[in-house]
Amino acid sequence: MPGAPAAPPVTLDNCDREPIHIPGAIQSHGLLLAFDAGRRLVYGSANAAQILGSGLPALGEPAADGWAAALPALGEALSAGLRNPDPQLSIQQEVRCGDRPADLLVHRSGDTVVLELELRDRDEPQVSEYALRAHRAIDRLKRQPDVDSLLQTAATAVRELTGFDRVMAYRFLHDGSGEVVAEDRHAALEPFAGRRYPASDIPAQARRLYLVNTLRLIADVNAAPVPVLGVGHRDAPLDMSHCVLRSVSPIHLEYLRNMGVAASMSISIVVEGELWGMIACHHRAPRHVAYAVRMACDVLAQVLAANVQSLLARQRARAAEMAAQLRAQVIEAALHGDELLAALAPLAEPIARAFDAQAVVLAQEGKLVVHGELPHEIAAGLVQSLQRAQLAERDLVVSQAMKQVLPPPMPVTAPWCGLLGLRFDPVQGGWLLMLRKEQIETIHWGGKPDKDYATGPNGPRLTPRGSFDLWKQEVRGISVPWSAFEQNLARQLLDELTRAHSHRLAEMHRARTQLLAMLGHDLRDPLQSIAMAARVLERGGDAAGTDGAGPSARLGQRIQSSSTRMARLISQVLDASRLQADLGLQIRRVPVDLARILDDLLDEAVVAYPGVRLLKDMPEHLPMQADPDRMAQLFGNLLSNARHHGLPGEPVTVRLADLGERVRFEVLNRAPAIPPEVAADLFSAFKRAAQPNVRNKGGLGLGLHIAQAIAREHGGE
Repeated sequence: MPGAPAAPPVTLDNCDREPIHIPGAIQSHGLLLAFDAGRRLVYGSANAAQILGSGLPALGEPAADGWAAALPALGEALSAGLRNPDPQLSIQQEVRCGDRPADLLVHRSGDTVVLELELRDRDEPQVSEYALRAHRAIDRLKRQPDVDSLLQTAATAVRELTGFDRVMAYRFLHDGSGEVVAEDRHAALEPFAGRRYPASDIPAQARRLYLVNTLRLIADVNAAPVPVLGVGHRDAPLDMSHCVLRSVSPIHLEYLRNMGVAASMSISIVVEGELWGMIACHHRAPRHVAYAVRMACDVLAQVLAANVQSLLARQRARAAEMAAQLRAQVIEAALHGDELLAALAPLAEPIARAFDAQAVVLAQEGKLVVHGELPHEIAAGLVQSLQRAQLAERDLVVSQAMKQVLPPPMPVTAPWCGLLGLRFDPVQGGWLLMLRKEQIETIHWGGKPDKDYATGPNGPRLTPRGSFDLWKQEVRGISVPWSAFEQNLARQLLDELTRAHSHRLAEMHRARTQLLAMLGHDLRDPLQSIAMAARVLERGGDAAGTDGAGPSARLGQRIQSSSTRMARLISQVLDASRLQADLGLQIRRVPVDLARILDDLLDEAVVAYPGVRLLKDMPEHLPMQADPDRMAQLFGNLLSNARHHGLPGEPVTVRLADLGERVRFEVLNRAPAIPPEVAADLFSAFKRAAQPNVRNKGGLGLGLHIAQAIAREHGGE
């Protein structure tokens, strides 16, 4: 504009603020005229008079009758535009400008009517032919089963319609970066499929324009832009957001030249009002695509967007269904499993799928379950670090970069960055953790990126490889963010786990109360026997038995038997309490001969229970580093179970085998099948449904729980 201050040159430092909607210039394959309500010419491209010849009014002058004698359609279009106040006005007409075909386009920019005359190099096939091609492509789109297939079909169809050397379909991701999903290209061109570009490649103001004007053609990147002149008293340049001839940012032109691209076209894919993706077309020579063809491509993109929206809605519905199933599985496992971690462990893989996580960690009471490639020691360090992090008010921890929420020293190293943590048991360190790797670990460069690209004055960033390298720098140390859907599902799982944990605590409290009542009842009999024996001794043995044994001997046996039973009951309760408190059993490893320990126990069993038949299969010696008392306790518990629960008269088989670095101990008896509801709780310390046994009235049901703990303390199972 005359008298307007010169705009600063556009560089990489200010391109994100470049006012690309008011460039003050157009591309050279057409002209632009803008008139106010009084028919005055307020803007005109510098080439208008050259193309139209005489009759064009001067800037600031009204258009007289017959001013467009060389092209009467211009005058008719202006009159139609002035009569129609619709701000969404859009008129298109095919005309001839001299001997050249052209497209006449009319729209409004505020109170100004804008006429654009876009010249063509040659006559194109009839519009009906392009409509038929577009209809066929749309029909193919409707039959595609997924988003990737949709984008590939659209890329192929647009290339067939336009003849560009390369057509790419790409979608924008959570951070605004773009990923090339599909491509149709000339065989001589290197593939771009799979490449990623940073969000800065399409600045915010460009994205806004792609929503306003969904198709953009750059016919010749090397053509000099044509200035648009305006009358001196206009206080603002012409807003060219809807202009098809709008000129191009020099930064974008440099990017295209560096890639060897001479012409390009971009078509927006708008889903739910947002710029979801784009179809980008490149050509190695200047290329003008007729307006009718471009509109066919635009319609194709709109149908594509509608199909993408439908597929995404179906994906969301499937994800919601999967989330509901996962919640139901977690609730079932948490409420009915004997041990929470053991119950949830089989669900680690479904949890990883539902949250798109590369690793899942379950932790409670010092125990750990790890699914995925995460090393066990790193998982343990992560749980300890979270416990130290003073997150008292945060039972849900969400982060793309764990180093931002964890205290030093960092227990987790690259590539692990993303964390979604659910703390369901603050007291005993109960955590469900989902982890993600940094983004760069999950992206693969499409094709061999070894082509040398020309670079301009703004450096190598304005090339495909340079752009990708910039994206890699931007995403180092951060993962793909956790979506709102995933965070909502995490909160639901946290609520369910917290409720299940509270239920288990209440149930355990009831079980402990019952156990104490049972223990008190079971201790009453041996205490009464000891008290009675003490009274008899005090009276001089008057109530002694008459079966041939001396009174003192009989009373001593009774006292010893009752005391041993009491000691066994108390020892079992103390062991169970230590295990529940996560203190572990007291283990003292020394060189022992397991075969000797087992042989002594079998001899004692034969003497104590003459009616029991024992069959043994064991080596003469089996040396091992172990706690002799605990191993005797383990052997004794299993032998006692077999004797109490086996069928009368049936033998009990005992086997001890040396497997090299491992030892296998087996006890086999014949007995009725164990009901499934009982088998599920066999190793539980506090069984919900005690199964009384008339042959083991003094048992508390802790034997197998303690035996399993002894095996684990020795590195076994």
